[in-house]
Amino acid sequence: VNLERTLFIVVSKSGRTPEIISQYHYFKQKIEDQGLTHNNHFVFITDPETGVLRDLANELNTTTFSIPQNVGGRFSVLTAVGLVPAALIGIDIQALIDGAKEMRQSFLNQNPEENLPFQLATIQYLLDKKGKNINVMMPYSQKLKLFADWYKQLLAESIGKKLNNKGEEVFTGITPTSALGVTDQHSQSQLYNEGPNDKLIIIIKVEKPGPKLMIPASAMGKELSFTELLHIEQNATTKSLTKNDRPNITIEIPEVTEHTLGQLFFLFEAATAFLGEFYQINAFDQPGVELSKILTKEAVENLP
Repeated sequence: VNLERTLFIVVSKSGRTPEIISQYHYFKQKIEDQGLTHNNHFVFITDPETGVLRDLANELNTTTFSIPQNVGGRFSVLTAVGLVPAALIGIDIQALIDGAKEMRQSFLNQNPEENLPFQLATIQYLLDKKGKNINVMMPYSQKLKLFADWYKQLLAESIGKKLNNKGEEVFTGITPTSALGVTDQHSQSQLYNEGPNDKLIIIIKVEKPGPKLMIPASAMGKELSFTELLHIEQNATTKSLTKNDRPNITIEIPEVTEHTLGQLFFLFEAATAFLGEFYQINAFDQPGVELSKILTKEAVENLP
């Protein structure tokens, strides 16, 4: 890392997350050792009023962006947490927000036939009641591989709860996992087709996943593009799952753009909010995660 040319974005709402604050102090020391100016190389994204990073920002006069106090970390992708680094690498964050706003209109629509987040949550909830308590997100696009990883945290942390809103023990949860089409079509799909029938497969199809590149006719015996082959394989996966009576849905987008990503982010966040209402649990807290943070802090403090 060329420290003179590096900007570190330190993101923690509380400022207490051990791995974040420890990395900050590690690189802060590196910056100081080279005689560089702290505020030329650090930006904070944290709580607007309280917390360790907010106190440091006030003390050092460091440029700081705020995370809204009523937004948890896993829901913060469309706040400064996601938008600041996105803007710095040239992403059109206005298009991202516009896509989210468009999906928000669907979320607020009281007609269930036009409310896509409600439809998705309803499918997930009713299938869970039938024993399909694992959701597999399987995008047929390398660009969405990390999106599937983001969704795993969103679903697990939001819906996996011990207590409902009445304080009763319910132990709710949908277990998220991910696969990548076509790669995992040749591995995991064996389990999905012939293993336990306990999963909902959420396929994301991208109509134009990339430039149109032609496969030499000598390979397939006919003129075919890689995009066409990808779609054929995705359709074959869907048909095989359906034939084997395995629940699956396909969400189709035209391309992976800022606008469609904004739509997808809000679609799954809003569906998760609906799931919280269906299960009658708080989808926006994370007491299980907080406990592990507390225990980590105690263990560090008790080291000799």
